[in-house]
Amino acid sequence: MHIVMRMLLRTCKKSTELIDKQMLTSLTLKEKMQLQAHKAMCETCNAYEHQSKLIDALLGQWFAPNQANGSMQMVKAKKLTIIEKLKKA
Repeated sequence: MHIVMRMLLRTCKKSTELIDKQMLTSLTLKEKMQLQAHKAMCETCNAYEHQSKLIDALLGQWFAPNQANGSMQMVKAKKLTIIEKLKKA
């Protein structure tokens, strides 16, 4: 039983790595179980996941994918806003 619990319960460092990984790709069943078990007991990692999703969404508003080469480019309107603010500074 101790071995199973140790396999399921991860450190915060490992759990945040899984949180970041799940935003890019699918987790394995084992990783999903480990992450859920950890988050059931750790408010800090739940907050980290919430903040990571929020940051990702906000950055998504500033950058748009370039369909031609798959890279990310800043949305032109946002870019112009930044340039104007820099000129005023």
